[in-house]
Amino acid sequence: MMDEEHPARVEGIDDLASRSWSLERLTWPEVGRSLARDPRLILPVGALVQHGPHLPLGTNTFITEAVARAISRELGILRAPTFHFGVRGPERESFAGAAGVQRKTLHRALNELLAEWEDHGVQEFILLTAHQLEAHIEALLMALTSSASTTVVNLYSIQVGDILEGSPLGEHGGELETSLMLFLAQDLVHLDHVADVIPDPRTLRKYARGRVATPPPGTRGTLGVPSRATREKGAAVFSRYIKALKEILKDGVGTS
Repeated sequence: MMDEEHPARVEGIDDLASRSWSLERLTWPEVGRSLARDPRLILPVGALVQHGPHLPLGTNTFITEAVARAISRELGILRAPTFHFGVRGPERESFAGAAGVQRKTLHRALNELLAEWEDHGVQEFILLTAHQLEAHIEALLMALTSSASTTVVNLYSIQVGDILEGSPLGEHGGELETSLMLFLAQDLVHLDHVADVIPDPRTLRKYARGRVATPPPGTRGTLGVPSRATREKGAAVFSRYIKALKEILKDGVGTS
């Protein structure tokens, strides 16, 4: 899923499947022509946070980027480089390498980026994320533009409970994320370090809202039952994400 895209083409812009939709790979005239055809821009927003001893710190980013790449290619929508740092919750434990920004910092950065792209002709921004901390989602929802519309999609709000054995609500590095990473980047999943952690329901609810240390002390960064994860579940969840996004974005600018 993480293979390189085909080089951009100057001609044949209607050949959607065979060209790049990444701003990093396009010249500015190519970007201008693409925006004239479809004035939307996908901005993936990741996070660098702990997901237990079995998943990489960039799990949220891997998932968001893979979905953004797939949906931009299928629908022919330009995709911006990923903003790798999300809002990080309050913590009492230290996890080496994990880092984030404050809500106001992410909000300001998004406002500045969106303002520049809006000046270039973007009429709708699709802010895509797989990091469900409440303050992080709020920063995305508060992003301001002059006239362009914004569509914020938290992938974890898409219903996938029927695919999994347990509820994905409030998990962190559990069945859902471990399954997705087995599908997207299996070589980065350390199955020999998987440990199931199921806190009491009250603690779990507080954690899901970002109102207690993230994750609760003693969990080593895991909440949920990652031992239930399979690559097949990850593939099914990923397919569900793409189907849901295609439905959200099918009607074009300003209709979602």
